[in-house]
Amino acid sequence: MASEDSFQLYDLKVEIVCPPGAKILCGAKEGHHFTLEGEMLRLPPDQGISIYSLSAVLPLLAAKQRPTHKNDWMTTDGLIACPDPNCGSLLKITRTGLRTFSHADTTVVGLEGNV
Repeated sequence: MASEDSFQLYDLKVEIVCPPGAKILCGAKEGHHFTLEGEMLRLPPDQGISIYSLSAVLPLLAAKQRPTHKNDWMTTDGLIACPDPNCGSLLKITRTGLRTFSHADTTVVGLEGNV
């Protein structure tokens, strides 16, 4: 049973998609990916991601981790364009599982808040 201070976040996989015939300028490789588990971003060995591509997807990750309404665009939209308008690569965000966290284990601020 979950504790009364628990909350859930989705684990995410962010995968590079290179459409056939697209010019790739950011060094992306089809199938390369990283995962996000809670706040921990994990890259497999010998894989990397352009800091510019990462900057395009990073602001969306915290929202994609949270449960959203089925009609919310954050639920349905998962392909993010490379920020270079001349590059055809995409980053595909997929929710892969649900993880439970304790509020007390993630912050020193009590449930009453400080705002």
